[in-house]
Amino acid sequence: MSLLTAPPPPSPLTLSAVSGGRADGGTLVAHPRKRSRPIRAMRAVVQRVAAASVEVEGKIVSEIGPGLLVLVGIHESDTDSDADYICRKVLNMRLFTNDSTGRHWDQNVMQKNYGVLLVSQFTLYGIMKGNKPDFHVAMSPQKAKPFYEFVVDRFRNSYKPDSVKDGIFGAMMKVNLINDGPVTLQLDSSPSSKNTADSEEP
Repeated sequence: MSLLTAPPPPSPLTLSAVSGGRADGGTLVAHPRKRSRPIRAMRAVVQRVAAASVEVEGKIVSEIGPGLLVLVGIHESDTDSDADYICRKVLNMRLFTNDSTGRHWDQNVMQKNYGVLLVSQFTLYGIMKGNKPDFHVAMSPQKAKPFYEFVVDRFRNSYKPDSVKDGIFGAMMKVNLINDGPVTLQLDSSPSSKNTADSEEP
């Protein structure tokens, strides 16, 4: 009498082609599970505003009229090239109407001669673990403070220094704004553009 042996179990990465809930005898195809990529970018949340201000301990420390409020998150792996990318992109984002032509989404903050208010925001890297946020991928405060100051200087050197304001790093701030639109966009520095300037639309 011959002995019958059970076939070996399928590989975890092997799936049968199935149609209507039945194996159709098709070729076995491997489908490896995709893993989410970790965040490795400087992050900015850009809001078009009619006005914005930062208050610390009951006093207004910075304010702008029409322009952009930019919340800046600094990742632990960020370098000068990330700051350059975010600065260039934010200042060239065409979020404003051209008053001469009436065209929407036609001019950037520099063309409008508007203000920019930068606010450090490490909570942009919050990852929920249960019901509690974790911020371990954000740059440590000791390193982030001088790096944030570099980001502010980069904006001021690229635009008009008097038109770029900022909050107080590490302080408990109250940020007040009138969002115009509302218009809010998230911008991450691009790994493929860190070493070379990407082309900008005219």
